[in-house]
Amino acid sequence: MEATAALAGLFLLAMLAASPVPFQSEVVFVGLQLSGVGPIWLLVLIAGAGNTLGAFITYGLGRGASRWRNRRWFPASAAQMARAEAWFARWGVWVLLLSWAPGGDLATLVAGVLRTPIWLFALFVTFAKTGRYAVVGWLTAQAMGFSA
Repeated sequence: MEATAALAGLFLLAMLAASPVPFQSEVVFVGLQLSGVGPIWLLVLIAGAGNTLGAFITYGLGRGASRWRNRRWFPASAAQMARAEAWFARWGVWVLLLSWAPGGDLATLVAGVLRTPIWLFALFVTFAKTGRYAVVGWLTAQAMGFSA
């Protein structure tokens, strides 16, 4: 029961970390990995799924918020949106491979605003988000002398 609650908590916190809620889920991920709550592949799968779902939430917010982007209270100025759109236009959906990095959630928001096809968004973001946890898990295993 404790392991199930810990894994559910990891999913929730990983999801929140990819939404507009500021949170870093890697600390929880590493803590659970070190505690041995489950095999590394399961932790990667759960954290990756939660973080990807959080990115879909941010994408959806971008799609919905795009109709209000010219309002004064919109969280990004017209200049900021123009820069983000130019960056996205220049690099295309490849920008979504950086969705794992700090500030990468802005890319998922802009992808929603620009109405990136959902299947393409899912492909790139799932790879980036899950890949990050796989790398964190591998690095932690190497640092601690575990076999991953």
